[in-house]
Amino acid sequence: MPFMKKFLLLPFILLMFLGVSFAEEFSKVASKEPVLIMKGDDKHWCPVCGMSLKMYYKTSHGVYLKDGTAKQYCSIRCLAVDYPNIEKNITKIVVVDAKTEELIPANNAFYLIGSSIPGTMTKISKLAFAKKDDAEMFKQKYGGEISNFDAAFKLAKDSLATDIEMIQKKKATEVIPMGEKLFKDKCIPDIEPKRYDRINEMKADISKNKLCQNVDEKQLQAIALYLWDVKRLEADKKISGVLDVPKDARCPVCGMFVYKYPKWAVEGTADKGEKLYFDGVKDMFKFYFNPDKWGKKYQGTKIVKILVTDYYTQKAIDGKSAFYVVGSDVWGPMGKELIPFETETSAINFLKDHHGTKIFKFTEINEKMVYDLDK
Repeated sequence: MPFMKKFLLLPFILLMFLGVSFAEEFSKVASKEPVLIMKGDDKHWCPVCGMSLKMYYKTSHGVYLKDGTAKQYCSIRCLAVDYPNIEKNITKIVVVDAKTEELIPANNAFYLIGSSIPGTMTKISKLAFAKKDDAEMFKQKYGGEISNFDAAFKLAKDSLATDIEMIQKKKATEVIPMGEKLFKDKCIPDIEPKRYDRINEMKADISKNKLCQNVDEKQLQAIALYLWDVKRLEADKKISGVLDVPKDARCPVCGMFVYKYPKWAVEGTADKGEKLYFDGVKDMFKFYFNPDKWGKKYQGTKIVKILVTDYYTQKAIDGKSAFYVVGSDVWGPMGKELIPFETETSAINFLKDHHGTKIFKFTEINEKMVYDLDK
């Protein structure tokens, strides 16, 4: 009889154990009202990937900019994606303390890198803590190594290419097909993603104006990714003369998928007929002046034909006859850019409107000038 009592108690004890274990599992979701530093209806979502900041609050990072505005991301990975666009304007970087859920200066944080907790938009997780003791406690339970912001951010930047590839595969096989079906079933058909500058702006409009009916956050994200990654790019291709960039084409200089940046795309044709794609004129010139630097397979490569994307018309134009504006307040995917125009008049108008410093022809551009844009 005592044995039977013990036997009957075993499932109960096991359930209790499992219940405690599950209760102690780490969640990235905010357990209280999250601190959101952006303004407007779009402040609830990451401006890079569109993910809910509340759902991924404990990996959230934010930046304060010189003009008084702020941006907040679901992860250090999305901060790394946007960093070239904002680097020179950042006054402060903050991160959410994974224990207290308060915003803290990123440079003072202790980062637990590579724990068993899944990463946000990356294979390698990175969690921040204000106190080293808290980071040590998490390390004992979840593993990983404790470091600082500089190390965590360098890892985030270095792994961008592989992380983007991982994310693209997941989106292509799982999320976007679901988003397409949901869009057709639950949304008004005339949502136009080209109207929006950022994916979180589009999500805010869809949510506020009920452009899709009876969808939860996960479904809304799938719809947004379908609209942003598929419908928006399809609209670009309908414009006559727009570069048709293959989805698997990566910039040989920075490793980014070029099709994601149709406004900046460049196509170069090598002397042996191979086509190369770049996510901006600056990276194209880095390759053009020194192709050997970017890998053995490019040694001896010579680009003989260049098509760049006119900033105003978004049409492909001859890069060697284009006019390029430098020093403007418009940045490309990799920061400061040489911005191309088919006509000198367009270049002059843009220079005046956007505080550019000078207009160059193709033959006037040199390698030093290109790398100076990164300073």
